[in-house]
Amino acid sequence: MSARAAWHGIHVATTLPFTADLAVDHDAFAEHVAFLAANGCDGVAPNGSLGEYQTLTSEERRQVVRTAVAAAPEGFTVMPGVAAYGSAEARRWTEDAAEAGAASVLLLPPNAYRADDDTVVAHYREVARVGLPVVAYNNPIDTRVDLTPTLLARLHDEGLIVAVKEFSGDVRRAWEIREVAPELDLLIGADDVLLELGLAGAVGWIAGYPNAIPAVTSELYRLATSGDAADLARAVPLYAQLHPLLRWDSKTVFVQAIKLSMDVAGRYGGPSRPPRNPLPTEVADVVRTQTEAVLEALVR
Repeated sequence: MSARAAWHGIHVATTLPFTADLAVDHDAFAEHVAFLAANGCDGVAPNGSLGEYQTLTSEERRQVVRTAVAAAPEGFTVMPGVAAYGSAEARRWTEDAAEAGAASVLLLPPNAYRADDDTVVAHYREVARVGLPVVAYNNPIDTRVDLTPTLLARLHDEGLIVAVKEFSGDVRRAWEIREVAPELDLLIGADDVLLELGLAGAVGWIAGYPNAIPAVTSELYRLATSGDAADLARAVPLYAQLHPLLRWDSKTVFVQAIKLSMDVAGRYGGPSRPPRNPLPTEVADVVRTQTEAVLEALVR
């Protein structure tokens, strides 16, 4: 059997544990990485939005990657987010990831303004110079820059990216990408389109809810992507059962929601750094109830 590509499989976009005074708890983070590895996941993607990278100092961000790499067992890969406003800064984060021992990186397009296609290509070209495999992250909702299938094909044809984390929410995109860039690997970018993109040929998932319930979500991913009709028949009811929780991954309060689900599941989610406030009571009650319902169903 050939070795798994470094960006294939389930890479958990890890939440980041903070202490009561909102310092990064590296010991708890290392334990969380080991926990995910022991529960069916293939790697982690630290320093993404779920990891609240925008609130970290440069030294904190650097150390998070090193903590993840040190805690990862053999074969468990680390794909840090290297997003930055400047291309040179994104390249420096990629160089730092390579030095730390990361296997690939996850890169948003430039988003300080609504960049045109040539600007996007130049941005990815700068980061690709480092030599680590680059996974593009398409999140036009937040960045206002859309990595269209045609633009992704251009990036891939030049050898700048190996895969795309597709977070547009439009499941039709998967089929368009398959048509115009058939060799580009598709990664599920939002938890609540897991089944749909799995059917479209996804070879990986950059995931949120495995932070709280890794074993069952890992099982769902395997069933949805195996290509076996019997597995798919098992995946559909499980997906329906989990979907109320998975939908939180696409909402504005996804960080706080997933951290709360972790707390309910007996994992430490804990607080978020400002400007993310605690969930309003009525929202927290919904997340808690939905998480408890899933956990209860899993032990039946």
